[in-house]
Formats: sequence, structure tokens, C-alpha cells
Amino acid sequence: MRQPVLLRLLRSMLVFLLAGLAMAQAQLPRDLRQAIDNVVGDALANTDVPSVSVAVVKDAQVVYLKAYGEARLDPRLEANSEMRYSIGSISKQFTAAAILLLAEQGKLSLDDKVGKFLPRLTRANELTIRQLLSHTSGYQDYWPQDYVMPAMLQAVTPQQILDTWARKPLDFDPGTKWQYSNTNFVIAGLIVEKASGMPLLDFLQKKIFTPPAMNSVANVDKEKLGTTDASGYIRYALGPLRPAPKQGPGWLFAAGELAMPAGDLAKWDISLMDRKLMKPASYEELEREVVLKNGLGTTYGLGVRVSSEFGHRALSHGGEVSGFTAHNLVFPDERVAVATLVNQDAVETAQEIARAIAPMLLASVDAEASGKLEQARTIFLGLEHGTIDRSLFTDNANSYFSESALRDIAGSLEPLGTPQEFVETNQALRGGMKLRVYQIKFPDKTLEAWTYEMPNGKLEQYQMIPRPVGCSGSN
Repeated sequence: MRQPVLLRLLRSMLVFLLAGLAMAQAQLPRDLRQAIDNVVGDALANTDVPSVSVAVVKDAQVVYLKAYGEARLDPRLEANSEMRYSIGSISKQFTAAAILLLAEQGKLSLDDKVGKFLPRLTRANELTIRQLLSHTSGYQDYWPQDYVMPAMLQAVTPQQILDTWARKPLDFDPGTKWQYSNTNFVIAGLIVEKASGMPLLDFLQKKIFTPPAMNSVANVDKEKLGTTDASGYIRYALGPLRPAPKQGPGWLFAAGELAMPAGDLAKWDISLMDRKLMKPASYEELEREVVLKNGLGTTYGLGVRVSSEFGHRALSHGGEVSGFTAHNLVFPDERVAVATLVNQDAVETAQEIARAIAPMLLASVDAEASGKLEQARTIFLGLEHGTIDRSLFTDNANSYFSESALRDIAGSLEPLGTPQEFVETNQALRGGMKLRVYQIKFPDKTLEAWTYEMPNGKLEQYQMIPRPVGCSGSN
């Protein structure tokens, strides 16, 4: 009698969970879901990556979870959103959060010298924990390659990594340059263990993963993902996909050791928006751009990149380990995020997908931006054929768009055809007007366009310049 009761209970729980997921995803309009499917479908077709897992956050809720493609090729296994993928260096922000929590407990300070915990490292009494977490320490990166070297197939300890790389002369004086270095986070992980008195993963599980119910996190530094998770692949040039080698135990540690479903990464993103896991001052430290001694900004905080994306404050990071790449893009002020996981290394597909989806979400948050984006696109399509709606422009702008100017514009733009992508990348105020910057992508060319809008809505300016493919800028 007990087994049928248990089965009924499990079935009820499953129905409840699926219903909850369906309710959450129903918050995203059908056309937006279709647009996301189109973005990922095009990426799969154009790059031939095996699979992509996507989580979308809007209004600080997970509103879309979906996996596409094949998690394993032989035997074939279709990807699903519950599968775990390695997130690589996105793991670094969790190590940084662990340091910040220990600082809240008074067990260390960001400005403590590294030598307080690890005195035998190069110039350890001169540089700080903050410089480790911001990649401004000068310690040389032990793994800049995008592949696994023969020595990395063998087991190693964090201390052995530091004995080899963190006892070399520094690449630069602390705080004078920014240089990405996995070595920094191996050091930071050992400091977490020394200050907390427990293994790094135990501390992360207790203090960071449990509160937001990140229940499926795995430590791939310890062992390979299971048969129900995604398998990692590599490709040599344009050749076929091959199973990726697994790094030996110890090589990832605090720099890239985590794997999880996209949904768990989205829960972490929501915790960044809600600011409940740590004190407000800790989030400010995490998200504040670190400035070098010469005053130059680094566009990096503590384990996370800090930038302006599509005209909004963004926190982001990519990740790569053997067989996997990932990208996490968070807009905390708009309470929007996109997490994308891919089971192939040395590709930019995860980042490209996240950056293609994000503007759709931001536009749906800012109704004015959506309308202005459509207006800018319509104007551009008209300019390709030498026409404009002069009622949209001021007298100055109409003077600029002379008949000869329109002929030049049409002659240069019409051969480009229909844009593959048309997104807003920045907003600002200038001269009493609203500046909006757009990126317009074609197969072989990328343009940047910008408009100046008067308070009455008329456009004082609409101009374009070429940009290198894959690059964006702001005026």
C-alpha cells in the first residue's frame, strides 16, 4: 500500500512543478518566446554547436527555460533544461561572493594583504585580496589556452598551481594593470578555506547555493558530469565534433569548477537583483568598477564584468572549460537577465545568443525604447531606398537630408539588404536632446547609427558610420 501512495505523491509533485513552470513561462509573450527560439535556432544552424540551454529572467522571475539541440551525440540524447553544463569562469563571482561574506563576518578584509593567509607567494605582503578578485594583482595566468595541455590531464592541487605560477615574478606591479588570471582565483579559493575553516565547495553550498535553492550545482573539478547531463565537445577548425578531454582533478578549483542548469544560474541572477544574500555594501563592492592607480577604469568589479550594455548598467561574465562555454548577462536595475550554456568550447555562441536576446527583454521593459527602435529601423529601411518621412525630423535635419545626400545614402546602403540585427546599444542626454545609439548588423558589415531626439519627439539627427564586424561603439 505504501508504494502506490508514494507514487501518487510523486506524480502530484511533478504535476505541481510542471504547472509552476508553465505559469512562469506564460509570463513571456508568445511573440517574444518565438523570437528567442528564432535566435537560438539561427545560432545552432550557423555555428553547428551541439546544444544550447537558455534561462531568461524578467521582473526578477525565471520566465523562460528551454534547451535546444543534442546534449550528447553518441548515443544521441536530446538536451533539456534540467541538464547541467559547466559554467567555467562564471564560477569566479561565487568565489568573490564567498570572500565578501567572510568580510561581513569579520574574518578578513578586501584590503588584507594576501600574505596574511599565504605568505610564501610572490610579493604577497604587497598586494591585496581586492586585487586578486579584480585581476589587478600581477600574478601570471596558469591557463590562458583554449585547450587542455597534456600536463592538465593529470591531477594537481591548488598549492601545486601556486608553487608553479604564483611564485614567479609578477607580470606587473599590483594595481597598475588589468590582466585576466585564473591564478588569482585559486589563491582566493584557498583564502576562503583558510578563513572559513571548511572546504570551498562546502562554504559555497551552505552560504550561497542553499538560500536561493540552487539545488543542482555540481563540482566538475572533482568528477565528470553524469550521463543525464550535457557532454562537452571540441572541434578542430571546421572539422566534426569530438568528445572533449576532461581536465584532471584540481585544475579548475575556485576559478571554474562549477556546473549547473541554466535555471540555477538564473536563480543566482535573481539574488543579485534582490540583494538579500549579502549586505548592500557587499553588493556595491562586487559591482563597483575597479580603477587602476593611474585612474584608468578596468570595466571589472570583483569576479564580474561591469559595463554599459544597450544603454543599461550590466553585470556579465563568460566561462569556458574543456567542452563547454557559457555567458551570463544581468541587468540588475531592470531586473532582467539571460543565462546561456553551450556544450562546445572555443566558440562565442553563448555570448552572441545572450546579447541577441537581451535587447528584446529590455525593449519590453521600456515601452518607449521599443517604439523608438522600430522607428529607427523603419527610417533606416527607407533611407536604403532614398526616402524619409520628413514629418519625423526637425528643419535642421531635413536640411541635412538633401536630395544629393539621400542619393549617396541609398547608393551605399541598398546593396547591404535587410539587416540581420538592429538593436539599441546606448542612451544618453546631450544638448537638451535624447541620444540613442543603435547597432545594425549585416553578414559582412556592421553599422552604428545614432539619433538625437528633441523634447517634442522630432529627430534633430540620424547618422551612420561603419564598425568592424562584431564590434559596437557609442557616440
